[in-house]
Amino acid sequence: MKWTIRILLFSLFLYQTCFAVVKENFKECSQSSFCRRLRGIKPDNSNYVLNLKSLQVSDNSVESELWNSAENVKFKLVLTALAGNMFRLYADEISPLHKRYRVENVLNGEPQVERLEVLKRTEDEVIIQFGDNKAVLKAKPFKVEFYKDGTLVAVVNGRGLFTIEHFRTKNVQVDGEENQLQQEDPGAWEENFKSHHDSKPRGPEGISLDITFPGAVRSYGLPQHADRLSLRTTGPGGLDPYRFYNLDVFEYLVDSTMALYGSIPVVYAHSSSNTVGAFWLNPSETWVDINNSKDQNVVSSLVNLVSGQASESRVDVHFMSESGVVDLFILMGPTPKDCAKQYTQLTGVAPLPQYYTLAYHQCRWNYITEDDVTTVVKNFDEHDMPVDTMWLDIEYTDGKKYFTWDPIKFAHPDQMLMNLTSTGRHLVVIIDPHVKREGGYFLHEDSLSNDYYVKTKDGNVYEGWCWPGSSSYPDFFNPTVFDYYKALYSKLKFDNVNNDIMIWNDMNEPSVFNGPEITMPKDCLHHGGWEHRHLHNMYGMVYTAITYEGLLQRNPNRRPFILSRSHFAGTQRYAAIWTGDNNADWNHLAASYPMCLSEALAGVSFCGADIGGFFNNPDVELLQRWYQAAVWLPFFRAHAHIDTRRREPYLFAEDVRHRIRTALRLRYAHLPTWYTLFYEHERFGEPVVRPLFYMYPKDPEVVDIDNQVLVGDSILAHMISESGATTANVYLPGGSSEYWYDMRDWRKYAGNGYTSFSVNLDSIPVFYRGGSIICRKDRPRRASSLMHKDPFTLIIALDSNNSAKGTLYIDDNESFEYRKQKYLYIQFQFKNNELTSSLIDKTDYETLEWIERVIVLGAPSGVQKAVLTSKSLGSVDLETHYSDDALIIRKPGVSVRESFAVKLI
Repeated sequence: MKWTIRILLFSLFLYQTCFAVVKENFKECSQSSFCRRLRGIKPDNSNYVLNLKSLQVSDNSVESELWNSAENVKFKLVLTALAGNMFRLYADEISPLHKRYRVENVLNGEPQVERLEVLKRTEDEVIIQFGDNKAVLKAKPFKVEFYKDGTLVAVVNGRGLFTIEHFRTKNVQVDGEENQLQQEDPGAWEENFKSHHDSKPRGPEGISLDITFPGAVRSYGLPQHADRLSLRTTGPGGLDPYRFYNLDVFEYLVDSTMALYGSIPVVYAHSSSNTVGAFWLNPSETWVDINNSKDQNVVSSLVNLVSGQASESRVDVHFMSESGVVDLFILMGPTPKDCAKQYTQLTGVAPLPQYYTLAYHQCRWNYITEDDVTTVVKNFDEHDMPVDTMWLDIEYTDGKKYFTWDPIKFAHPDQMLMNLTSTGRHLVVIIDPHVKREGGYFLHEDSLSNDYYVKTKDGNVYEGWCWPGSSSYPDFFNPTVFDYYKALYSKLKFDNVNNDIMIWNDMNEPSVFNGPEITMPKDCLHHGGWEHRHLHNMYGMVYTAITYEGLLQRNPNRRPFILSRSHFAGTQRYAAIWTGDNNADWNHLAASYPMCLSEALAGVSFCGADIGGFFNNPDVELLQRWYQAAVWLPFFRAHAHIDTRRREPYLFAEDVRHRIRTALRLRYAHLPTWYTLFYEHERFGEPVVRPLFYMYPKDPEVVDIDNQVLVGDSILAHMISESGATTANVYLPGGSSEYWYDMRDWRKYAGNGYTSFSVNLDSIPVFYRGGSIICRKDRPRRASSLMHKDPFTLIIALDSNNSAKGTLYIDDNESFEYRKQKYLYIQFQFKNNELTSSLIDKTDYETLEWIERVIVLGAPSGVQKAVLTSKSLGSVDLETHYSDDALIIRKPGVSVRESFAVKLI
């Protein structure tokens, strides 16, 4: 028996490590019973009718009976007006055979409602309005039209694909005939995939809804997929629908709609005049079909041309979920910025992270001993390369038992931590949800004796296989398990930890090596009698919520840092994410920008990709380009598989070290910008990184650009994702009145569209936007914690009006004291040849940081001097000189805490 287990584990290990993803091990829509059924619904033949005679009106919602006329089943439909220009559409069975799963704890509290007015009410339609938002409910067939300022922007069930498969007993007779769903699809009641059987004890319970966005030319969102930023048309004979089913997919395919580790079912439909969003709140397996009218084929175009019909732009979206209720939010925009803020209003924002988490992280599977960790940090120092955080993968544990340390390789973790923290560094360790089934292991013994584990359909403890071998999985949806598990992060439970250890939650889809599609069977049972099918995509998010609460319990005044692979809507409130087990090739580098931009639009700004690729070995050109590109994504971590060659950046030749060192220092110089943007994300709800269409929604040329990223609204970076590149075709938006300054030489370019730039291995094209003031810290340090008292350099990039503005946020970098007004939020402004500084909020936070240098890009010629005026320094003449198309003002020496002015004369 022992040898059988060893062979199985070894086979699973080879499967995980030696081969790319086997697509056949994961379902396509045609292999999923509910997707086949719901995708097979005929359009324009809806059987759903609103009984508007039953309409009930409250201050903020209308409620009506919804009738499936073909099967004589009644539902409740509620349309609610929400503050912030949103609607919520909810539908459920009135008298179900079983209760349907309704999501809890995903929204950031109950949405605030808005008072509505009924403009018209007949048996055929009802019109409601609040602000400049209007909704028209049509009775037969059921349809809801949404208008923004009089313009039709979205239609629900315009194609008649709305469906709720009501609960029934097997072989039910309808009008003397056996139910057609059972006749046409035998997988409705039980289903097989590979060697796995899904018992489906409740039978079919799928839901489906279509939304049409008239006038839209592109759609975005629907992370996580290794696909382009703008969503592609799917359909029979073409691409499979975008799938949401959190899975452990290693070395995943790019340009694919396959499911990955996360599921955030929010989509944005965009045109130059309107952007509208739809958030489908459902954690069960979901497929989404997209149809862009702009993607129509040549034949369709010719038909329209011959017939003389104009082809109106539109985007069609079809959500199909295995279970649950219909809970849809329409985000009325009307701009991308408005939609993104509306979504975070619903699901929350990321709390401000600790400063160091925005710096460089060094990880691999695995740093094998305490000495290995210490030596890596020492080598970074010896080669003058900054690093803030070391990471430990599963091998640090005692036999892959979490909340333990290997007694030989990590016998003195407290000393290792002291060595790290004494140099200003931190540590992150991995803790996965599977629990090793080993006698004497406290976590397994507690979980078994207290009935904490997920159960099989028969009520027995579920046993699957993961890294430790035989494993079971805590039921985190059980409040008792939630409380027990979060207490494990305390110093009393997890020996030799301190506040400088943070947590990496991996394998939390959950990953089950011998399970269907490498995850948990759908008919496993959770607290409350819910099957795993009902809540699968939430499992990882709930796990990170527990970790977050546990770290808060450990230290209530230290901001937690968690990295999670699995994620769902609302995960941003607890964790950062990354793009998972990518590969060391150019295609996976290219995918990192669109993947993280899609996440940012869906609330999860704190995103990055494994630098260099997790699997396989990058050549030195790819590795350098990856570091240069990754500087401009929020999460900045190198990571590698256990079988790859060591690739710490100091191991390479000096020219390679120099380029990576330059990239690292560029990241550290801009940490004040990143930190300020994360504060503003928490405060205002905007994404930290943004696609071009977000800032330039009226420019039709930017809708498909996803190899460029905007950091806030002041920095534009263009990745190099092809080997041997000597030129880069960079799109500079904004028109002739928008200026962009090349960070390499300060040269100014107008935003006139595509511009070709020569490139070499030393850097990638990065630009400051005219009209911006960027705050940098340019003194090289070995860790960000050693930069906190360093002075600032202000980069003033002037626009066509010779003006600019920017913000800077400062606090203690680690605690929650900023929520008690212990911070500085500063506005810098330049106009009429004068730089001024003032506090946006009147807070009393003290800091020793000061202004060391001011660089004015696009400065007027002939400046002789600069005069500083402040309360503490009075009036002081400052030295100036011109260099590389920039005006340099040296040593203002004024505190950032103090309001001041610098006049150019």
